[in-house]
Amino acid sequence: MADESPVNVDEFEDLARERLPKPVYDYYAGGAGDEWTLRENRAAFDRWVFLPRTLVDVSSVDTSTTVLGTATPSPILVAPTAFQKLAHPDGELAMARGCIAADTTLVVSTIATTSLEDVAATGVSRWFQLYVQKDRPLTEEVVRRAEAAGYTALVVTVDAPFLGRRERDERNNFSMPPEIHMANLRDLPVPKAEEGSSLQLQFQLIDPSLSWDDITWLESLTSLPLLVKGITTPEDAIHALNAGVKGVVVSNHGGRQLDGAAATLDVLPAVAEAVGDRGEVLVDGGIRRGQHVLKALALGARAVMVGRPAVWGLAAGGEDGVRTVLDLLRTEFSLAMALAGTPTVGDIGRSLLARVEGPWT
Repeated sequence: MADESPVNVDEFEDLARERLPKPVYDYYAGGAGDEWTLRENRAAFDRWVFLPRTLVDVSSVDTSTTVLGTATPSPILVAPTAFQKLAHPDGELAMARGCIAADTTLVVSTIATTSLEDVAATGVSRWFQLYVQKDRPLTEEVVRRAEAAGYTALVVTVDAPFLGRRERDERNNFSMPPEIHMANLRDLPVPKAEEGSSLQLQFQLIDPSLSWDDITWLESLTSLPLLVKGITTPEDAIHALNAGVKGVVVSNHGGRQLDGAAATLDVLPAVAEAVGDRGEVLVDGGIRRGQHVLKALALGARAVMVGRPAVWGLAAGGEDGVRTVLDLLRTEFSLAMALAGTPTVGDIGRSLLARVEGPWT
């Protein structure tokens, strides 16, 4: 990026807003209903403050960790985001190349605008996010394609049986341009346009009858480790573990589904406690700073996923923008670790934080 590049994620968003058509920006930025949950995802980070430790040797800070047993230079992954060619002509390919440059893992969406095989051909470290379709043979085919293409985990989204009401999209009468396709589902019959907006049509393909029994079915299809994305309660986390998954992603779909749902950081500690050492806990929603990553790990996350920040980088500067955003977050995370007196990820713990309402005030 040029010398005048943005210096934080919010400035990348400002640049993306300038470069994208308003309906496209609103599609990415918006949430459901009054967007209360969207705002709360960010506000939750302000409810926790650091209690840094001093006189700790932080001359060398190591941000590396493992996720699902695989070593990674930092606990920052890129969340699945649909329709990336809306943000940049190269779409998921540019996102993948940016992730390669930043040395992180990309979670590829079922409703990507580039085929899962073409994304895999870039060589990016990759997981596949699955929406279970009403057409179960098609779902099985997509899972097998992902496994054959070298994806190393399957992330099953369970919080979107129907499309949340996104009023920005309604005001903009937003619809996918004709050149934008679901590259992994091109052979699926498309419902008639008069049945609803293009986004509603995509969600008509998703099976709202999905249940825990289907997680067992998915496990029978593949040797890939499964994670369930969309967990916000300890009870559902335990259900997931009992179904045999390797981890859960604490997520409310970026505030895009049920408005009024709790912020992910607020529910993270209870979910992490319920999971214990039976699996791994990841979290997304509202992460815009490296300090947010540190807070998430202190509250029990193994790693975080960032969605909109990576899209803002993509819109602002293609693959280089993606790399810059991810490098910014990792650099901020490393500095926050040092200033908090936690030279390794293993040093990060709950004692690092206090609630704003705590007695120390």
